[in-house]
Amino acid sequence: MSTEWSDQILISDLSDEPELSDELASVYQRVAEQDVERTPNVVLNFSSVTYLNSSNIAQMLRLRKRLTECDRRLMLCSLGDPIWSTMLLTGLDKVFSFAPDTATALAALQLDDAS
Repeated sequence: MSTEWSDQILISDLSDEPELSDELASVYQRVAEQDVERTPNVVLNFSSVTYLNSSNIAQMLRLRKRLTECDRRLMLCSLGDPIWSTMLLTGLDKVFSFAPDTATALAALQLDDAS
């Protein structure tokens, strides 16, 4: 479920499959429909996610690419051990930005916007 935290930040509290694919597609669609200057930074909250498949990873990479093109950031937060292990094994820990929780992710994005 996506929530606009502010004009500049969209938070999505993700669920496990089968909802996860639809939720990631919805976030991408919201970002893709925005003008470049109105595109928000995105925080994906993985606290309820226990498994990622290759399709989910592809969706996240596509979302990151779109946000990077718009000079925006994607932050992943609240990853459980199984999800973090997937990130480490695939090398995605070097691709994505992470935060321990939503509050820390929001603070990091706000500090970036302020500078």
